[in-house]
Amino acid sequence: MAFDFGLRQIGVAVGNCLLGTTRALPILRAKEGIPDWAEVERLVGEWQPDLLVIGDPLNMDGSASELSARAGKFARRLHGRTGLPTEMCDERLSSFEAKQNSREQGHRGDYHRQPVDSQAAELILQTWLAEARD
Repeated sequence: MAFDFGLRQIGVAVGNCLLGTTRALPILRAKEGIPDWAEVERLVGEWQPDLLVIGDPLNMDGSASELSARAGKFARRLHGRTGLPTEMCDERLSSFEAKQNSREQGHRGDYHRQPVDSQAAELILQTWLAEARD
């Protein structure tokens, strides 16, 4: 299961390592990066992942961004609440790519009505799966 951490909403996706498939799930609303933990635990209970992958919003030069520390804290909280292992995954340009994919599918850039956070989480998971196979 992968998460695209954000301060107002958090994208979520699930995948299957054996099949290499991924699927975006509905976004989680958040306040200052804090989700409804009961909803997170419900999703984890429903999908029963073996690992939680959290996007690491690095700067383009690879250095940690202001949001990187908060994403790391979110990952530690996920681990503490679920007991599942967590891994950070470089998410540079995942939101950009998700918006570009959305435009290509005919959406007109109204990302408030059609947020792309879960599509970004799916891209993060696809990146992790590709790296895990190498």
